[in-house]
Amino acid sequence: MRQLLPTPVGEIDLQAAYAYPTDPARLPWVRANMVTSLDGAAAVDGRSGALGGPGDKAVFGVLRGLADAVLVGAGTARIEGYRALRAKPDFAEVRAACGQPSAPVLVLVSARLDLDPESALFHGGVQRTIVVTHKGSDPVLRDRLSVVAEVVVAGDDAVDIGAALDALAARGFVRVLCEGGPRLLADLSAAERLDELCLTVAPRVVGGDSSRIIAGAALDLSFGLAHLLEDDGTLFARYVHA
Repeated sequence: MRQLLPTPVGEIDLQAAYAYPTDPARLPWVRANMVTSLDGAAAVDGRSGALGGPGDKAVFGVLRGLADAVLVGAGTARIEGYRALRAKPDFAEVRAACGQPSAPVLVLVSARLDLDPESALFHGGVQRTIVVTHKGSDPVLRDRLSVVAEVVVAGDDAVDIGAALDALAARGFVRVLCEGGPRLLADLSAAERLDELCLTVAPRVVGGDSSRIIAGAALDLSFGLAHLLEDDGTLFARYVHA
């Protein structure tokens, strides 16, 4: 994988290119990782993973390998077949140097709590999965999930994503990677808690009526291009909130 901008580099160190800020004053830091086709589709047949190739999988792995927490909407987690997160040997050294556990924690955002406690979302991970919901959610379902996960209540009648991020930071999860879906990313953006957007542009045109990477109220946020990478025609842009 090569870097095109800001300075051309023939072979890029992905861990260095996607390193989180080291200044504690800049933490917590929330980045999102999304993929789109050339015509703006965020998924094929409902799944974003269908747009990814080898380069996208490499970046995906690095972003997870550096994060304290992987934040994802419950619907996206079900569709994409998520599991509780396990350690990856390639990141053992860098995680140990940062004082991180051997794998990030999976954080599921769910207003309705329609989650199966027996699913792989809650078993086999290095850390206990966290479920973020709101006060208006079903208390019986909260109690049921609390057996297999840590349940965080943020917001009254809807999930307050800002309060959720503050709760994660209080637990030491300050390097946060959001993997969607589009409505969760809209909530992060509307709350102005999205510091960075890592966007993969797949060299495909797919048509159809797929949603965009953000689906929600109109927004007007500015981002600056930190780097642009390329691998076999796929572009990897890293934007930082201005």
